[in-house]
Amino acid sequence: MGLLIAGLVLFWAGHALPIFYPPKRAKLAARLGDGGIKGATTLVLLIALIMIVIGYQRAEFITVWYPPGWLVHVNNLLMVIAVAIFISGSLKGWPADKIRHPQLTGVKIWAVAHSLVNGDLASIILFGGLLGWAVAAMIALNKRDGKAPLEKRSTPKSAALHVVATLVVFGVVSGVHTYLGYSPFPGGA
Repeated sequence: MGLLIAGLVLFWAGHALPIFYPPKRAKLAARLGDGGIKGATTLVLLIALIMIVIGYQRAEFITVWYPPGWLVHVNNLLMVIAVAIFISGSLKGWPADKIRHPQLTGVKIWAVAHSLVNGDLASIILFGGLLGWAVAAMIALNKRDGKAPLEKRSTPKSAALHVVATLVVFGVVSGVHTYLGYSPFPGGA
């Protein structure tokens, strides 16, 4: 469990500089160059993700609560929504026209969805930690950047691409979960 928690702390720390301390990040970028700071941040976040995955896999299974089976369906519906919102900013999908931070919103929905169907302590720490990060990051970004009006960027073509991409990404994520032995569908592996 310690490796999981350390990975989450490193994940938070890796995102902290640009979100919570932009002046310090600017000073470091001036010294190291923008590519240097981005490369270092990417390395820190990659190490954090590896620690999180290995820590989660190795964590002792301690049951905190028993989720009812029907929540699997709620999780899957929320996951389609989370994917759609998460990728909308990159694809100029319609959710990004209405949501200020689509990726962070997608992470929040993802974390809540997974918290509904995983009642063990490691899952609560993992999904709760990432939910907390997304909430804190959103608050800090709104404080840092203000709440400028949202722009409409979607078009009928980008909306169609967004729907197809959402279904493809959800299918790939579901396939990877199934391959790893965690089928998101009732009766799966």
